[in-house]
Formats: sequence, structure tokens, C-alpha cells
Amino acid sequence: MKVCLVEDDLTLGRSLQAVLQDGGHDALWVRRVADARFWFDEQRPDALLLDLGLPDGDGLDLLRHVRQHDRQMPVIVITARDGIEDRLQGLDSGADDYLVKPFVGAELLARLRAVARRAGLGGEDDSGLWTARDLVLDEKRRRVTRAGVPVALSKTEFELLATLLKFTDRVLTRRELEVRALPGSDGHALDVHMANLRKKIGEGYIRTVRGVGYAVEP
Repeated sequence: MKVCLVEDDLTLGRSLQAVLQDGGHDALWVRRVADARFWFDEQRPDALLLDLGLPDGDGLDLLRHVRQHDRQMPVIVITARDGIEDRLQGLDSGADDYLVKPFVGAELLARLRAVARRAGLGGEDDSGLWTARDLVLDEKRRRVTRAGVPVALSKTEFELLATLLKFTDRVLTRRELEVRALPGSDGHALDVHMANLRKKIGEGYIRTVRGVGYAVEP
């Protein structure tokens, strides 16, 4: 997998590039927002590992640029900013995961594998099936069943459910859902589609986290 590492610290950058290469990835390491943006626009990597405090700007600006052009690319923020507001801002800006420094290389590789699977980069054995108890979403066949019975969803409802099922390990903010499943819509549209989705699949699958967003019940 081609991975773009954006990290301005020389020692950490060399170390993380070596970890990625040892993990079987083609890792390009850059230290500036401008270089990362150029590489993204010209060669489009498979995944992005992004520090936030960079010499020529904030990594969040680069993240927003990436999400304007690619809603599916796995992006992991790697940063020393460990406050809850920092985490929410990173996730709300489009990051798939948020890893606080210091961390070990094995954890980074594990999280990279996880976000890659969600984006459909899991290899030939990836079935494209996403489940929550008796609810099954078949991404390749664009089908949803509950206890073996087909559930008819609109295109937007399908994308909304698929997004939620791919991130069962955390809460998705309203903004994340809008960017991934309802591009160009407003908050009212999300409420309408979420209500319709819940009616069709039944109660007990999607949990509202007040003031933050939604999550699929494990």
C-alpha cells in the first residue's frame, strides 16, 4: 500500500518510515504541507499519516483539502495534541483515526490495517460484508438483510448504514456522516435520512450520542 507520511520531526519521521517499510508498505515521507499536497494531487497515495503541527501550516487544512477531493482515502492523524476537543476536531475534519504520540510502531500498523479494511483495501479475501448482530450489509452486491430478510434502502440510506458499520469501534460525528454519506447536504437532511434508516432496519442498532453523533451498537 502506498502511504504518505507527513511528519516534520526528523528522528520520528525516519523511524516511522522504517516501521511502514518493514510492514510491507511503500512509504513516502514528507515534512511540509505543501509537499504533501503536491504528492496527493499528483500521485494520490492509498493512505495518509498526518501530523498536525507542521512548519508551513496546520495539518487540518491539508486534511480538509484531501476530503474535498477524496472521501474514502484512509487518513490517520498522528499528533501530540491529546485534548478531547483536539480529537473531536480531527475526527470532525475527516480523519478516520486519531493516534496520540508517543505510540509504538505495532499499534500504528494495526490501526493502518483497520482503516484500510474499512476503505476496501483489505486484499482479495475482503468479502465486503459488514454486520451488526443479524443485520448484514453486502457492499459488493449493494444489499442489506436483517435476519435473512431483505431490507430496501435508498442509496443515501445504504451509504449511511455502510459508513456506520465500517466504524463500529467509535462514535461518528454528524459532520463525518455528512461528509462521507451525504456530501453537500445540511444537518436537517441527515436527521431525515437517519430517521428513515432506523425505521427500516428497526430499533436497537444505531445509538445516538447526544452532542456528538451516532454509533452502531455492538
